[in-house]
Amino acid sequence: MDYEIMMNNNLKIGMEAPKFEGISTIGEIKLSDFKDKWIVFFSYPSDFSPVCTSELIALSKSYPNFRNINTELIGLSVDGINSHLAYLHDIYAKTGTLIRFPIIADLSGIIARQYGMISNEISTTSTVRNIFIIDNKGIIRAIFIYPMSVGRYIPEILRTVNALQYNDKNTSMTPANWIPGNPMIAPPPRTFKEFQEKDKK
Repeated sequence: MDYEIMMNNNLKIGMEAPKFEGISTIGEIKLSDFKDKWIVFFSYPSDFSPVCTSELIALSKSYPNFRNINTELIGLSVDGINSHLAYLHDIYAKTGTLIRFPIIADLSGIIARQYGMISNEISTTSTVRNIFIIDNKGIIRAIFIYPMSVGRYIPEILRTVNALQYNDKNTSMTPANWIPGNPMIAPPPRTFKEFQEKDKK
């Protein structure tokens, strides 16, 4: 992938996710470690922030649901690894919540800038709340961006991964407010022959 595209924050749905490697709360990791898995790769502004804490706790509670659909969570902020470890310990000590998914310590901001997670108009030193849903072939399938002041709605992230996986399996589309088990929408015909065949049904 072109380096200038990545550094200019021009990642788009359908592109190959940029490869990365870094130090995390579970040790050194790289994107290729999660081959054949779906990934929810998200950034947050800083350790010990109340909004970020609420998100990590909510994600931790939903983590088994993500893993049930072959999806891993990977977090990132530009804090150092010692800060991350102290932060996760603080969350556990105060709430009893263990954060089992990796949080990358991107102190240099290289990965964050590669993924366009830093909005210079807001802050040149902290990430906003980005989410990249990456499929099991390494392709970016959905992108969400939230401001620093607004916490994410975790059920919507899970719903989106479910919808994308259902779409892939059924070559169908999901309507507004769709949840697993609800009816889906058949795709429109792409050729006149398909139109005629659909018209006969």
